[in-house]
Amino acid sequence: MQAVINTATEPADAPPARARWLTVLWPAFLMAGVLEMLVFALVDPAQLQGWGVDASAWPRPAVYTLAFFIFWLAIGVASAVSLWLATPPRRGRP
Repeated sequence: MQAVINTATEPADAPPARARWLTVLWPAFLMAGVLEMLVFALVDPAQLQGWGVDASAWPRPAVYTLAFFIFWLAIGVASAVSLWLATPPRRGRP
């Protein structure tokens, strides 16, 4: 089954949506892992407190997992905005 591309909304040279998502999510995933290693090399998860949450009652893997997904989300959003800003405008529009 072949995918149908709507050429009225996307430039002919635009990569498919899947490629754009992977362009954003894969580097964000890698950097979230690096950021988590750097943060938790300096911070003990049992001492985290704030926003009405006491993480000392949570198991360490839960804190690591939640922090990883927060880092991935933040870096992914920043990367998606960068990709959006770097994309040339559609043809036929100012």
